[in-house]
Amino acid sequence: MKNKFFLASFFIGSLIVNAQVNKQKTDTLNEVIVSSSRIDLPFNKNSRTIQLITADDIKKSGVSNVADALQQIAGIDIRRRGTSGMQADLYIRGGSFDETLLLIDGIKVDDAQTGHHTMNLALPIEVIKRIEIIKGPAARVFGQNAFTGAINIVTKDTLDNGVSLDLKAGSFGQVSAAVTAGVNLDDSSHIIHFSKNASNGYRFNTDFDNTNFVLKSTFDKKELPIEMLVSLSERNFGANGFYATPAAINQYEKTKASLIGFSTTIKKGNFTWKPKVYWRHNEDEYIYVRSNPSIYRNLHISNKFAAELNGSYSSNIGVTGFGIETAKVFLSSNNLGANNRFLTTMFLEHRLELFNNKLDITPGVAVTYFSDFKFFAFPGIDIGYQLLDNVRVYGNVGYTYRIPTYTDMYYKSPTTIGNSNLEPEKAFAQELGLKWNVSNFDLSVAAFNRNSNHLIDYVKMLSTDPWQAQNIQDVTTKGFETQLLYKFRVNSFNQKLQMGYSFIKDDVKQSAFNFSQYSLNSMKHQFVGSYTMQFLRNFNNTISYRYAERTTGGSYSVVDFGTSYNLKAFEISLFANNIFNTAYTETNLVPMPKGNLMFGLRYNFK
Repeated sequence: MKNKFFLASFFIGSLIVNAQVNKQKTDTLNEVIVSSSRIDLPFNKNSRTIQLITADDIKKSGVSNVADALQQIAGIDIRRRGTSGMQADLYIRGGSFDETLLLIDGIKVDDAQTGHHTMNLALPIEVIKRIEIIKGPAARVFGQNAFTGAINIVTKDTLDNGVSLDLKAGSFGQVSAAVTAGVNLDDSSHIIHFSKNASNGYRFNTDFDNTNFVLKSTFDKKELPIEMLVSLSERNFGANGFYATPAAINQYEKTKASLIGFSTTIKKGNFTWKPKVYWRHNEDEYIYVRSNPSIYRNLHISNKFAAELNGSYSSNIGVTGFGIETAKVFLSSNNLGANNRFLTTMFLEHRLELFNNKLDITPGVAVTYFSDFKFFAFPGIDIGYQLLDNVRVYGNVGYTYRIPTYTDMYYKSPTTIGNSNLEPEKAFAQELGLKWNVSNFDLSVAAFNRNSNHLIDYVKMLSTDPWQAQNIQDVTTKGFETQLLYKFRVNSFNQKLQMGYSFIKDDVKQSAFNFSQYSLNSMKHQFVGSYTMQFLRNFNNTISYRYAERTTGGSYSVVDFGTSYNLKAFEISLFANNIFNTAYTETNLVPMPKGNLMFGLRYNFK
């Protein structure tokens, strides 16, 4: 392991030297405006750890879903159960799946039932413009659930008039068909996507059948553009060992998730206003024995109706960001009961720039009221300093929180009992970082610390007792991460090398209970790397590597390979996953598939 890190360090050092002499112009993301914040800032002016995955990155990697794309980012832990991102949980910097917020075009798609549904609405890659990854405590910016970070999926603005047809087939009887169309009219534009993908499963009872529909429309483009987003996702899948114990091989689950949202941007003088209204719906049916639902079955239906008004005001003393969010949440469940809550969150921050705009200071606070909890105020501050034209140092500190899910509070089964007296999880987090950006070379390094209190765990004294939810853990999480991007050319063809490493150490206060269900299992060491290469015209290849070593001691390495060839309106692709047949698990002792292939064919009708 030490030899691997030595070689990686040596290679990074050589690239840094190379970057100083390589003056070729390449594309840069530095001017991309990060859309997940109230104060619009270019990517390279933010004083937080933010990373971007572009549509081009996704296309060239060969992956077919958001979960697989996020696997290549250090500090992100995607714990999948099977192929095609079928059921995946999202973790950032050692947090849990309940402590990470997912947004689509800035719309929060969290589910009050459980964070297991976070990725249900992860959009098809055909409609994604980029993915913004915000690491570290983000409650001051987004409110509850952004305990360890947030992911914002930004959809494409428009597509050229035309239709693209995608057909894929591969191992385990995987088949996929997708149609994506773009329509541009004088005063409106529309993106329509429909896809269907299915598989016989890579082992007993892991078959799935998924349906996705997305409509993105922009109306009144010339006067006041109003964006409408409609997304529907239906997933039916065998869940062999996904939950409970590995011996529960006959489980089955069906989920239906939908989102309807409207938003616009209004600019008047020094003010910018961004109103949003949306409805997020989720249905989750869980069956313990697929062939006999009467043995044990749960049905949960959740709805969230919300409205937001975010704004900013520019003046001689900086930019002030402000916002208010109100939402009503309903849950109907044969296990969790009928529940509802009303919440309101108010946001305020101000960015001040000093010393010829070299120093920026952004204090802010979020104040939240929950009808079934109390008021919470979570302040924080971001500070950045531009040391050189291409070198920036930054730091941020802040408080963050998460209220218990309805599953935490009310779930009941023969083996598990919720706790209606749970308190919110809280944490105080700090971060220091450095960014070095030039035309063909980006390097970022960040060190972080998070002191968490009242973390929710499921514990028991005797092996025969049922698990019960308790605010039992106080945890200090320390770590650092680095990400490198290097672009160069070989015989006039563009090449791109990306590498990332993260280290996490959790110090857990000793529990008085003898058994813990959710003992921390962070990625102690995580190394990811990819090389996107081109040596022939219209022929792209990407090889990806990831190494993970968890706190429990288990480790594994996985190598993927993607290739594509463009011939006028045709695109032929191949993605090979786990090409060296590594045996490994990511969660709940669910074995991941050995080597498998997916062939693709796309045709663009113009």
